[in-house]
Amino acid sequence: MTTIAPMRIGLIGCGDIARKAYVPACRRFASCVELAACADLDVRRAEAFAKDLGIPCGTSVEAMLADPSIELVVNLTIPRAHAAVDLQALAAGKHVFSEKPFGISRAEGRTIMQAAASRSLRMGCAPDTVLGAGVQTARNYIDQGLVGDIIGGACHMISNGPEDWHPNPGFLYQRGAGPLLDMGPYYLHTLVTLIGPVRRVSAVAKRTWPSRTILSQPLRGTTVPVEVPTHVVSILEFHSGAVITLTVSFDVRGGHTLPNIELFGSAGTIQVPDPNFTDGPVRLSRAGMHPLMEYQRTHPYRDGSRGVGVADMALAIRTGRPHRASAELAMHALDVMEAIGEASASGSAVDIASTCERPEAMRADLPEGVLDAGPMAVIAA
Repeated sequence: MTTIAPMRIGLIGCGDIARKAYVPACRRFASCVELAACADLDVRRAEAFAKDLGIPCGTSVEAMLADPSIELVVNLTIPRAHAAVDLQALAAGKHVFSEKPFGISRAEGRTIMQAAASRSLRMGCAPDTVLGAGVQTARNYIDQGLVGDIIGGACHMISNGPEDWHPNPGFLYQRGAGPLLDMGPYYLHTLVTLIGPVRRVSAVAKRTWPSRTILSQPLRGTTVPVEVPTHVVSILEFHSGAVITLTVSFDVRGGHTLPNIELFGSAGTIQVPDPNFTDGPVRLSRAGMHPLMEYQRTHPYRDGSRGVGVADMALAIRTGRPHRASAELAMHALDVMEAIGEASASGSAVDIASTCERPEAMRADLPEGVLDAGPMAVIAA
């Protein structure tokens, strides 16, 4: 087995998602990536973050991007800053993996893709939860034909909003967020992974309340304005022929019993777990055989393995293969989300101009931590 030098990476944005997801992931996949630095607009915050988590360097964004040893930058800033930071990093000659969404408009997304292509750099984007056990197991069963061809289905991301748990949720009600751009990527990346790209959309959306009151600490009692729709219902028509509804909402005050994702096939039904996580029960029923019942997970990464997409991208760059959490997939999801807004505003269906390939499935026969097989295999430390 030939080992490959880990790719030196830097994180931009020293917040909760860096602390809880990406720093642990970098250490989990230490044979693929080496977390060399972190940066933030507030340099003192970056320095404290680095000291607290044992990262070699906490510095400014400019200093990190000027470091020739940093090969890949992970952009963990707020949605409205994603494009500007991505372009700054690409201009510095770095590969970039960004948190979702890919941008807050098609124009931003296209500019990012053009900048990466012009410099022969890789661009990747979250969510990479679709690489976890839940979605990959569902894909495995769908690809095996256990439920036949997907005909239709329904997806639901329903909550009362982030103000009761997020420490600073105001940005999630600003342009570039809301339930569609904040949570929609999880569902759209999952659906494309399972059945391919979207062809056309219709939608209705509403902004239920003009402001929201934060219930979490430390800003409890603060009122924030709502700039975006907070309850969105869309119909997605896929190139495969499937027709699936997608409801995303921050407006549901009571509970509900709706599944996260339920797909109806010509030979059965499959329930896919919450795509915000890497695991969860996969339930399946086959025509004339049995009601919905939980099926065994066939793939690894069951325990919150966010960040596997960064490791996969780093290894893909080293070995010359496509990476799974691709810019093309993220751009298609962004295109669909903007089209949903346009369809809601116009009352007419909107055709989707972009397309993408289904990302390569994760291997079920490789143990957790192994991202490639063969002479170039790399095993996480």
